[in-house]
Amino acid sequence: MPPFGPIKRTDLIKYLRKWGFDGPYSGGKHPFMLRGDLTLTIPNPHQKEIGREFLSRILRQAGISKEEWERL
Repeated sequence: MPPFGPIKRTDLIKYLRKWGFDGPYSGGKHPFMLRGDLTLTIPNPHQKEIGREFLSRILRQAGISKEEWERL
């Protein structure tokens, strides 16, 4: 169960895949992941760690609550 806090980009991608997202795909300035008709923009590879606030914004866009994230 991932803690809600700073997380490595590779771990974020791994957990989003468990949540049903496909990707990441390259496109434009940022890579993105897909789940159904939802497109989720994720950080570029040069950003190794994602902080709590940025993680919160990503999860909000993905429709995943903090509690659901920690239960994953």
